[in-house]
Amino acid sequence: PMSIMVGSGRAAELGVLFRKGDALQELRDVDMVVFDKTGTITKGKPELTDLVMAEGFAEDEVLALIASVEALSEHPTADAIVRAAEAKKISLRPATNFRATAGYGIAVGSDRLMEKLGLDVQAFAAETNRMGEDAKSPVYAAVDGRLAAVIAVADELKPDSMGAIRALHDLGLKVAMVSGDRRGTAEAIARRVGIDHVLAEVLPEGKVEAIAALRAGAHAPRKIAF
Repeated sequence: PMSIMVGSGRAAELGVLFRKGDALQELRDVDMVVFDKTGTITKGKPELTDLVMAEGFAEDEVLALIASVEALSEHPTADAIVRAAEAKKISLRPATNFRATAGYGIAVGSDRLMEKLGLDVQAFAAETNRMGEDAKSPVYAAVDGRLAAVIAVADELKPDSMGAIRALHDLGLKVAMVSGDRRGTAEAIARRVGIDHVLAEVLPEGKVEAIAALRAGAHAPRKIAF
């Protein structure tokens, strides 16, 4: 009881809360720690870095349309797009027939959304590969049933992420990261901070299954902290 009280008190000073004492006791058996990416490894405050247009589309016009849709979303990527439009003093327009789909974007979104709409994103393959290597997350836009643009959003690493992961490695722990990003983007971030395992392109509702997959893997840890 004394060790649990002292341990939970010290953790609270560091901003870590334990739901119950058993969780603190079981930590000694953990040999892998799994992090979510956005807002944990990264700051969770992405910035718009690239805007690549398809032929026949005007940059400011498409950015106005994208930002008008994303203004209705609370996702950090959406916020980055809206802030970029505001910085260029682009006026937003009221969006109608709005529908959000978790993990796919909002009428503007990931390659998964474009595929659901029957649109081929291969025309932007070179650009998205470059974005992924630079740890940037590509977001696509379709206008009137045509692929119009791909934009890149980058989320800076938290200053203490690398040190925290190094400290976990020093304790003999493996570190994994779960992300909804494309594999190339997620792996680029993992390389920067020294993460051992990456589970990429995981939809929000798939994170529990992702943890189960890690537990059942060839090098399955005894216990995982997430």
